[in-house]
Amino acid sequence: MTYEILAPNVYYTDINDGLNFFVDCLGFSIGHNEIKSKEPFCVLEKDGLQIYLFEHAILAGEHNPEFRIVTKNIDDVYAKVSKSHPEFLHPILSKVTLRPWTAREFALRDHQVCVILQEW
Repeated sequence: MTYEILAPNVYYTDINDGLNFFVDCLGFSIGHNEIKSKEPFCVLEKDGLQIYLFEHAILAGEHNPEFRIVTKNIDDVYAKVSKSHPEFLHPILSKVTLRPWTAREFALRDHQVCVILQEW
């Protein structure tokens, strides 16, 4: 068995909120676009990662995912994000912090999702 990509589904009441978070803030690009369709959907891509965004109010109300993005340049990511989109910095982990498990981390959140950026 071989796996290539683990691609989470993220649901928003308004898909534009997700585009602001993942595209504008984190630098993902739209790889597949059905945003203007009756059931808005898109696949976001960056560095081999994929995230599937859906506009679906009911599921958005039921799912608030949290996941990690591992990077080798957390200081660069933090500098860019904290300058361009400080409103997304998580109040509990708003600075790059050395955690007890020896990873350096900071976190971002919007009203739907929490993303922990991590460097080992």
